[in-house]
Amino acid sequence: MTKKSFSLAPMTRSILVLTLVLWLLPCAFSAYALLTGQRIAGVIAAGLFALYAIVWLFCRPYRFELSSDLLNIVFPCWQRKIAVEDIAAVRLLQRDGLKKQFGRAMRVGAGGLWGGFGWLWTSKNGFIEFYVSRLDGLVLIERRSGKNILITPEHAEEFVAAAEGK
Repeated sequence: MTKKSFSLAPMTRSILVLTLVLWLLPCAFSAYALLTGQRIAGVIAAGLFALYAIVWLFCRPYRFELSSDLLNIVFPCWQRKIAVEDIAAVRLLQRDGLKKQFGRAMRVGAGGLWGGFGWLWTSKNGFIEFYVSRLDGLVLIERRSGKNILITPEHAEEFVAAAEGK
């Protein structure tokens, strides 16, 4: 198989709105610091900008690459490589089947800013890795060893077909 590349799916409207609202926080603290001279507001703004940069550079992938021997999750500053032989199954999940598949869930990681990234603790499956930018077009990568992975590649059906070698 030639290497196929799939971008992270575009954000849903709700995640986009949440992202824009979250961007208001450091901007508001910056404006307040500039207008009032309050250093602590400037420190908070700088901290938020740094946190947002960390999420963008290290937590949010921008591409998923599939080849005959590797699934590569590509972040701006690093790559997560998973051997294809470690992948047991790849399947599309519907939003309404999430609760049935995973039960209750709690996020551990970055959430709301461009999507959700990190780990998801689920009552039925324990921890899974997740890199999602929307609540539809979810792809579950079941692994033989290690945590399962939930992603939202653009063109999810094509990703599943490519992963299955079709």
